[in-house]
Amino acid sequence: MAAIQQINKLTVTKSPLLQFFRYRGKINIQRPQPPHYERARVMAVTQPRYLEEPKTLTCFEKRAQRNQTQLENPYNAIIAREVRNWLDHSQLVAIYHLNSITADDIFRVRVQLHKQNMHLKSYGRKIIAQAVAGTNYEAILPLFHSNHCIVFSPDQQRVASLLRITRKVPQMVLLGGIVESTLLSRNQLMEYAQMPNLQTMQAQLVQTLNMAAGNVVQQLQAHQCNLVRALDVHAKSETTEQQQQQEPAEQTPA
Repeated sequence: MAAIQQINKLTVTKSPLLQFFRYRGKINIQRPQPPHYERARVMAVTQPRYLEEPKTLTCFEKRAQRNQTQLENPYNAIIAREVRNWLDHSQLVAIYHLNSITADDIFRVRVQLHKQNMHLKSYGRKIIAQAVAGTNYEAILPLFHSNHCIVFSPDQQRVASLLRITRKVPQMVLLGGIVESTLLSRNQLMEYAQMPNLQTMQAQLVQTLNMAAGNVVQQLQAHQCNLVRALDVHAKSETTEQQQQQEPAEQTPA
């Protein structure tokens, strides 16, 4: 009986002595109320601190640091030596800015140039910079900031053929070139294309030198020729006078 009475006491419901009520509305998550002073102080002390990167470095400096840490690819050095070989053994180098163009169009241009003993190549700016570093070709580096292509030829007389072929492809814009180790602009290349070939220029030079030499000889002999001509005229006048004097003398005895 005692056990049953104890069980009945446990089953009896009683109202709690302490009851909580929420008098405020919904909690504002975006703008929460500031915590209590003690709690705020504990949170400030226990807040973790992380190492911040220096803010003085710009994005360009960070990029330069990343580039310095990158390992050099030995394949780029091989391609750079190939570019250097093309530059050293080509009498004609033309640099073009390449706009949006299809692969079929660029293939047709490459075939037409190959028929004229010209070769169309395309390399990255890092490879070009590595190839021309410390050489006389460093002046062409600013021409490679965008998409580009290069035309190499061992014959400098192919400038006219090059301009005639690329004139049909408006996607290729001529920027400049190198002719016989001389950097030329676009206008200078066009003027060079209008010049006659080397044999014609040599013939004109020989003709000019011969004319100069003949003019010098003519000027040196001018005084002598004038003297001979004057003496000849004087001699002819004396002979005519003698003939005129002899004619009356012959007529007198008759």
